[in-house]
Amino acid sequence: MFAWFQRLLPKSGDFFSMFERHGAASLAAAEALGQLLRGEGDRLAHIQAIHDREHDADEVIREVLGAVRRTFLTPFDRGAIIALIGAMDDTIDEIEAAATAIEIYGVTTFDDEMKAMGEAAERAIRLVVECLPLLRTLDRKGHRLHVLTGQIVAIEGDVDRMHERGLRASYEAQRERSDPLAFLVDREIFKHLEKIADAFEDVANQIDGLVIDHA
Repeated sequence: MFAWFQRLLPKSGDFFSMFERHGAASLAAAEALGQLLRGEGDRLAHIQAIHDREHDADEVIREVLGAVRRTFLTPFDRGAIIALIGAMDDTIDEIEAAATAIEIYGVTTFDDEMKAMGEAAERAIRLVVECLPLLRTLDRKGHRLHVLTGQIVAIEGDVDRMHERGLRASYEAQRERSDPLAFLVDREIFKHLEKIADAFEDVANQIDGLVIDHA
């Protein structure tokens, strides 16, 4: 009876394609955020694009969770699949949070450290996107994945320093202008940009965990 039931269940879900689709949505959102921070193109169009890509990513994560429930044999432990897609989803959520803060406060110009943090987010997601197809042959690509995740972690360290420099410069500039509200707005945007990098580090750690488990 149980063997008959097993034959009715999907043997494997297309988790790799779902990961890659989520990565593509996150890359598009990060690119739109970078353009927004650099003042390229239409500000409102970039913000809307980020919201749209976050919605696309939400659809993917629902597909992943549904596939985990339905699939009898998964390429990785179910908990590892959920943890990885959850960490990936945190990245685009933080990108959207940064865009939302920019939208709410009506910010139209950004200092160099904010722009640099946006560019760092783009670099990090491109590394994640490079990692995702390698998960299909994890047993043979472990070393390359470890190199890529190390680069993502290094970007997070760089962003921490950008965050500190940017906050310090903003505080000094707004103190001279006696404009504490402007500093509070800057601090809010810096906070969200820094959290994007933290989220990418979590993705790198999840991928490293898969490498270790399948070494």
